[in-house]
Amino acid sequence: MPSAISTDVLIVGAGVAGLWLNARLRRLGYSTVLVERATVGGAQTLKSQGIIHGGTKYALHGALTGASEAIADMPRRWREALAGNGELDLRHTRLLSDAHYLWSPGTLAGNLTSFFASKAVRGRVDQVKGDQLPAALQDRAFKGKVYRLAELVIDVPSLLANLAELAGDSLLAGERIEPLRDNGELVGLRVDGRDIRAQRIVLSAGAGIADLLQALGLEQPAMQTRPLHMVMVKGANLKPLYAHCLGAGPKPRMTVTTHPAADGQWVWYLGGELAEADGVAREPAEQIAAAQKEVASLLPWVDQSQLHWATLRVDRAEPAQSGLVRPDNAFLAEQQRLLVGWPTKLALAPDFSDRVIRQLQRDAVQPQAQADLTDLPRPPLGQPAWETLLP
Repeated sequence: MPSAISTDVLIVGAGVAGLWLNARLRRLGYSTVLVERATVGGAQTLKSQGIIHGGTKYALHGALTGASEAIADMPRRWREALAGNGELDLRHTRLLSDAHYLWSPGTLAGNLTSFFASKAVRGRVDQVKGDQLPAALQDRAFKGKVYRLAELVIDVPSLLANLAELAGDSLLAGERIEPLRDNGELVGLRVDGRDIRAQRIVLSAGAGIADLLQALGLEQPAMQTRPLHMVMVKGANLKPLYAHCLGAGPKPRMTVTTHPAADGQWVWYLGGELAEADGVAREPAEQIAAAQKEVASLLPWVDQSQLHWATLRVDRAEPAQSGLVRPDNAFLAEQQRLLVGWPTKLALAPDFSDRVIRQLQRDAVQPQAQADLTDLPRPPLGQPAWETLLP
């Protein structure tokens, strides 16, 4: 293999943002190299809940926000890709649920929140009852209201495998990443001693962007992290549930998604307010106790005696915002041939790729290079946390 490589676009970070962008660019005829220091999707993508939001979550206080409007078209784009007739072919990605739900536990506050949410989203939600309810809520003891959202939940490990397949031979495992300059101008990166020159360099490495910018001698764009303390629970008696449980405030009291473990059992992955603020401050045992209490309160018919519990701390990397607020859209900043950004959430990976492609088109960057990518060391696929943290 040659010690130097020329490519049209060099991407650092093989999470969903880098992988989606890589596949889009290859489909447009660009040559790419996608560098990953650790495992594909292992840093942040695999820690997501796999929900392809359409904005309803951000309208729970009764008004459509910038976030809800910005993300509204994402489910359609992902559905088309999953069907094989969109911007990418994701037919090998497993769809866990073709809908996500808003679930009011029957309290006055929860019912009011669901009412205002249903008005605010102007017909994006439909109430369901009886055998239309999610399997985990089809119990005589259930009292409350459930609204079906036209949103998706995908199996993230299969998504990563699908996107890695679309990457072809462009994936490169590389631990040591340094700037490559000509006469002071950044022209590429040196990866484990191998020079890679590119027309454009894209940093999409999530939390790793801060270290990469420091290595390049840059301070901007600034990054923030929003900590979460997620809970995982596994058991043979769990039934699938994909829902936001509504509380009194503008955020879901608890968000539940369900994921297949390798042994065939289901894993509930719990987020929402449970995983934020007070949840972040708790030690793992305290967080598990809080989650057990919530499940007992909201789903009292679930037998917890044979369930296995674990927690997972997640630092969601985003562009810095005043007051640590959640960004509305994907983010991209430009410094000559360097592009730096975050999708800010899984669902917005297509938006992130749009922003990069618009920059290439604006700058008239055309496919030129034909990189020799044979025999490159490949990064392994990441594994979901429940496979290592739960029995």
